[in-house]
Amino acid sequence: MLKEVPNKVDFVAQEYAILKFWEETKALDKLRELRKGGDLWSFVDGPITANNPMGVHHGWGRTYKDLYNRYYAMQGRQLRYQQGFDCQGLWVEVEVEKELNFTSKRDIEAYGLAKFVLRCKERVLRYAAVQTEQSIRLGYWMEWNDPDSLRWLGEQLAADPQRVIEYQGPAGGAEGSVEQIVGRLGLPELGGSYYTFSDENNYMIWGFLKKCWDRGWLYRGADSMPWCPRCATGISQHEIEADGYKEVTHRSLTLRFPLRGRQQESLLVWTTTPWTLTSNVAAAVGPELTYVKVKQGDQVYYLSKGTLHMLKGPYEILEELKGRHMEGWTYDGPFDDLPPAQSLGGFLELEELKQGITQSAVQAHRVILWDEVVSGRRVVGQRFR
Repeated sequence: MLKEVPNKVDFVAQEYAILKFWEETKALDKLRELRKGGDLWSFVDGPITANNPMGVHHGWGRTYKDLYNRYYAMQGRQLRYQQGFDCQGLWVEVEVEKELNFTSKRDIEAYGLAKFVLRCKERVLRYAAVQTEQSIRLGYWMEWNDPDSLRWLGEQLAADPQRVIEYQGPAGGAEGSVEQIVGRLGLPELGGSYYTFSDENNYMIWGFLKKCWDRGWLYRGADSMPWCPRCATGISQHEIEADGYKEVTHRSLTLRFPLRGRQQESLLVWTTTPWTLTSNVAAAVGPELTYVKVKQGDQVYYLSKGTLHMLKGPYEILEELKGRHMEGWTYDGPFDDLPPAQSLGGFLELEELKQGITQSAVQAHRVILWDEVVSGRRVVGQRFR
């Protein structure tokens, strides 16, 4: 009455059998037909970059996405089964530079920017095909482009981007130059995955920026950020850690900021970036953190209760208070006596300059509240301009 159950299960073979069953029965097509007309539910995919084969972490994320899609389909919802590929960014460019044995950005200019962009698009299509095959093998239900057709498009793009071709997508076909077809991938008339290098996406971005410019929302400014001299671009935190994250120990500095209007009283300030003290404008305290007023010798210091161990020698605790009670206190900065701090653009206001007011009226540095200040890591954390 019961089928015999083998004592050794070949899970890989079972997975392939299920994939074959779904393909032969057109399971996804039937599900989409059954749910047609239901309440819409769309899982907007945050695309991974089509630059290399997927990693385990990509498979993990796509498994969760597929789980949500299947759950809402079981609830009777009509889904938009479209995922995407991120096609733009530094890493695609770097890998293409490696393929071409480039050593600097000047090599790209000598090669030709237009040709280089086409090589980047070709790489994206090549690895979009690989990732599509991997995703299908994972069991991820989507309206996929045929991987071989993506490879073919990439080859045609590299050979002759202006050649007129006919292309058939999952939802329909189109005719145009290879470059035009590649720029239309993912649109409703073709179906399949969307690509961030599509003409529609790029035109929408430029159109949005144009509207921002017309309304005066864009301006030229300056900011401090990590910069890669090799790639000639700013880099993100993710890119900084791409070669591995490691714990490092930084030397730190503790110094005192004399409080204004409080004889012989000072804040004890901790920093790992002492070179920024020249531009210090505020000191941050945790609003609910407990601070102590301590007397040591003829000096009085304010520091967090959890950092009392940093004091050497005998001391007397005079008072405990919360950081919020210190908000607005003013203090003298370590370089207020230097000429730049006495000039416009330093800490003096224009009216004060006109009146000839000198060092005694240097604009005060202030204590501000900041939830990120924690006992044991910061005594009174610096805040910079």
